[in-house]
Amino acid sequence: MASDLAQSLHDQELGVWGKIQSLAKLAADEKRSFNEDEQRSYDAMHAELDTVDKRLRDILEGEKRTAATDEMYSQLEQRAGNSGMHRPLNKFEEELRSFARGEIRTIDVISSESRIMQRLSTGRPVSPAEVRVLTDAYVAPGSFTNQTNAGIVPIDFYDQLLSYLIEVSGVMQTGPTVLNTAGGEPIQVPMVQQHTGLTTAGAQVSVSAAQSAALATADPGFGQKTLTANKFGILIQVARELIDDSGVNLLGYLAMSAGRAIGNALGNSLVNGGNGISGSILAAPVAVTGSSASAASGTNQAPGGPSYSNLIDMEYSVIAPYRQSRSCYWLAADHTLGNLRKLTDAVGRPLWEPSTVLGAPDLLLGKPLVADPFMPTMAPGSNVWPIAFGDFSQYFVRMVGGVRFERSDDFAFGSDLVSFRAVIRADGNLMNPPVAVTPSLKGQPLVLFQSFTTG
Repeated sequence: MASDLAQSLHDQELGVWGKIQSLAKLAADEKRSFNEDEQRSYDAMHAELDTVDKRLRDILEGEKRTAATDEMYSQLEQRAGNSGMHRPLNKFEEELRSFARGEIRTIDVISSESRIMQRLSTGRPVSPAEVRVLTDAYVAPGSFTNQTNAGIVPIDFYDQLLSYLIEVSGVMQTGPTVLNTAGGEPIQVPMVQQHTGLTTAGAQVSVSAAQSAALATADPGFGQKTLTANKFGILIQVARELIDDSGVNLLGYLAMSAGRAIGNALGNSLVNGGNGISGSILAAPVAVTGSSASAASGTNQAPGGPSYSNLIDMEYSVIAPYRQSRSCYWLAADHTLGNLRKLTDAVGRPLWEPSTVLGAPDLLLGKPLVADPFMPTMAPGSNVWPIAFGDFSQYFVRMVGGVRFERSDDFAFGSDLVSFRAVIRADGNLMNPPVAVTPSLKGQPLVLFQSFTTG
């Protein structure tokens, strides 16, 4: 007989099912499809039904196991009473009942205290050597072929697929402006090329005028940039047998790995250009050069690398409105960031600061820094250290419909293969181009510390 809890869950399940039927009947009687609110309610009730049904099945299964355990011990007690055997198993029986109810997680059925194996078979306990005979040599190493005289106990299988880790693109962590659109038609983004009172180079126009003199012309300048949609995609084909017979979540892995692959391809293009990207991050900023010859002792500076004063100059070459943005970041390759982490100021204090918030990036000179594997690294013997700094919200990334992960059972029907494809359409460009004039009222949102001269 089911417990009160099981009966209550069964009643709840029937109630939810009744609501689902009523909602479906209403739409059917009116000969229409669900509206948006009805569809959400329908989906939510089905999700609730699945949850209640799973819980009910778990409880009924637990009650069934408990009943079977009690029945087995009732038979053992009756057999022991008929044979007159001594029963020193009260403690073990209680442990087994607790194990069946889920109150304890482990139980030792081979210990000297438990004589259950003796009563079930030959009258003597199973030794460790005999247990080994049951389980050893079940599977040949490196294969799924049974060996001769293999054990009779089936093996279990870990249901998670282990994969090695790789680095992924870091551009999207810097807070670029992301435009999500349903279609892939070109988008023209209007922009101010110069404010009123400034020249195209960002210098200020003299607006003072003598009495009765003509006023200076100081019109604002406008322009536009176009974002298109470039396709990044990958096709995966897997044997039907591998999907049907696999003991792991293979489809979840395929979706994750395919999405990561095209995400990395897009991230590489946003940094280095190519594949139709309108403007890459490395192509947009003003290149800044510095000298490491005057580095103070004790700075742990790598040969040819930037000094403390170089990084200060770089940071303050970006004007305050951009420098104070929430999307103001350092961006460089891991190898470069590792060398920057070793850098100290003239009195030996590290420029790098660990993050105080879990999951947040570390800081360099008070600004967060992000590693991107697609940023170029310093070549041996070279003075090139590509480090981007500035307000990355000025860099626009256009996404069309998000990432699509689609499956086709028909494309490779003749080969009995299941095809998967992952596709993304995107573009990127720096909307507010920098100027090389310093000082400049126009300012520059991104700078690139690229080359250094050693003395």
